[in-house]
Amino acid sequence: MTTSKTRLRGISNLISVDRRASAPLYQQIYESFRNRIIRGGLRAGDLAPSTRSLARVLRISRLPVVNAYAQLLAEGYFETRVGAGTFIASSLPGRTNVQTTKDTPSARRRKRRISAHAAALPPYEKPSERLGPFQVGQPDLHKFPIEIWLKLVARYSRRMRVKALQYGDAMGLPQLREAIGAYVRISRGVRCEADQIMIVSGSQQALDLATRVLLDAEAAAWVEEPGYWLVHRVLQSAGCRAVPVPVDTNGLNVAAGIKLNRQARAAFITPSHQYPLGVTMSATRRFELLEWAQRVGAWIIEDDYDSEYRYDSMPIASLQGLDSHGRVIYIGTFSKIMFPSLRLGYIVIPLDLIERFAAMRQVMDLCPPHLSQAVMAEFIGEGHFARHIRRMRPIYAERRRVLVGELKRQLGDDLEIVGDEAGMHLSAFLVSNRNDREIATQAVRESLFLSSLSSLYLGRTSRRGFVLGFGNTKANDVSQAVRHLKRLVER
Repeated sequence: MTTSKTRLRGISNLISVDRRASAPLYQQIYESFRNRIIRGGLRAGDLAPSTRSLARVLRISRLPVVNAYAQLLAEGYFETRVGAGTFIASSLPGRTNVQTTKDTPSARRRKRRISAHAAALPPYEKPSERLGPFQVGQPDLHKFPIEIWLKLVARYSRRMRVKALQYGDAMGLPQLREAIGAYVRISRGVRCEADQIMIVSGSQQALDLATRVLLDAEAAAWVEEPGYWLVHRVLQSAGCRAVPVPVDTNGLNVAAGIKLNRQARAAFITPSHQYPLGVTMSATRRFELLEWAQRVGAWIIEDDYDSEYRYDSMPIASLQGLDSHGRVIYIGTFSKIMFPSLRLGYIVIPLDLIERFAAMRQVMDLCPPHLSQAVMAEFIGEGHFARHIRRMRPIYAERRRVLVGELKRQLGDDLEIVGDEAGMHLSAFLVSNRNDREIATQAVRESLFLSSLSSLYLGRTSRRGFVLGFGNTKANDVSQAVRHLKRLVER
């Protein structure tokens, strides 16, 4: 009996409460027991003190102890035996997962099995919360008509019906699909009906979805060289093989792609404003690409990510508009025009693939969120979207003009500018053989957000330089930013 009382007193001493803490007493007791069981301080089969005796030792009422015990019983940490009391559950493993110096989280992670595709991906890079000159893909958020957007959100929220809280169509909200269909038919020359449009969470989900539907593991796909790094990651995560096809002043070199891999299953391209070099795919190359896709049964995934902004000519019509065989999957996004966190994009799907895309989308995340779709549909329908584009085009054009002028004036002998005819970025090749990745890394530390050009190549041969976004860099700030860039290059 003495041994039993000593054991109960010992367990009671392991449990502590702090009356000044914000957590309720029952939760503190529950967590004390749970943590000690997990760490091995309490073992399977150990007798727990009675609720009365523990309440007496802790000098609290019995109710918090009863509530804590009830939760521990419900979760399987405790078990009761009639006439004997409450025990640490005998079904728990005898050896616990106690972390030791030799068993750190990183060591355990190495032991755990994950897919080869996931293991091969580079480490996750947390996006910077800071804003600064030359960030790629960053519009001027201060120019966005946030007051209009908030009014539309408030107005729709006041009259939103219960039906809007239910799961929606995997293809997206019909009103938004109708609005997008009208927009892309007029502005981008896309041939489609609203039924072919799927709403997605940005162009990145669209690329991932297209890869899942169209490509088997081990399939080869053409990618632009240099090209969008997240396309490389999408293919890698799906176990597909990216075939880097060189880009020249006429866009993706189709003849080179055929020599590299004639039977590739898909081609991922940005024909209107190639990323990162900014070139436009010529009409000849477009017809060559369509002919190749039809001949070998390949798919073309057209990412039209910032085609709204073209400065010296009218916007270039989409490749999809030339496709008469249903081989092109067209992708658009609102992230560059509106704001990145909106996470709204769309896919125009060939008629015979709609069901497969919808089925895959349902597996991925059921349906897109209702509220943002509904507000976006009204934003487009009331003309705010078109007005915002018209307003921003001359602003970005001026920033591009000033940036090109300052680069030529301050770094004319060190840089070769390419791809400044459209979009919200341009590229600059380094004339010398300086390490662009090291310069870009140092620049970020100094709040100058350069993207190294060489990191966007998959093959061995690469040009060095930088991708410079000018969307969020005011014209008055460009000269100082270029001066900063010059110091880094000369350093």
